[in-house]
Amino acid sequence: MDIRETILQGTLRAFNEKGLKFTMDDVAKTLGMSKKTIYTVFRDKESMFLAMVDYMFDSIKESERAVLEDETLGTEEKIRRVLGVMPESYRDVDLRQLYLLKDKYPGVYRQVELRLETGWETTIALLEQGQKEGIVRPVSIPIVKMMLEAALEQFFQRDVLIQHQISYLDGLNEVVGILMDGILVHEK
Repeated sequence: MDIRETILQGTLRAFNEKGLKFTMDDVAKTLGMSKKTIYTVFRDKESMFLAMVDYMFDSIKESERAVLEDETLGTEEKIRRVLGVMPESYRDVDLRQLYLLKDKYPGVYRQVELRLETGWETTIALLEQGQKEGIVRPVSIPIVKMMLEAALEQFFQRDVLIQHQISYLDGLNEVVGILMDGILVHEK
């Protein structure tokens, strides 16, 4: 692992402990390295946050690839897992705190929005495959995409998860369940 990745993982740990209020000192302490070393890689906290957003979304894309390559999974399970993909290393990170980004770090928030709005090729291909196999009813895939994007963006804009004591992962799983199964009870 290179120093940049080490610092980003330390940033995630510091964020998880203190939310957006973490400092470069906190990251340095978490990693047992000097702030000076961190500043050789990142000029400030905001540039570190921008890199962290890309690092997290890139990790999510890696997890998506693993789901796609898992030949033991059928199309329906792949769709569920890709829609709700969360790398194991992020399961304990309190992503609910990210709702504060929009006001405190608007540039970082714009990067989150951009990453949420792009990279849907895998999901779209799986939904199309599900429609061809007859396990996904004919739906407008752009509408499905918009619904999931909008739900995730709301997680990053409002403190609804915190107010209702719902973890980010539980909220994500609930959204995926509603998208996949609807809200009606279906007889078995």
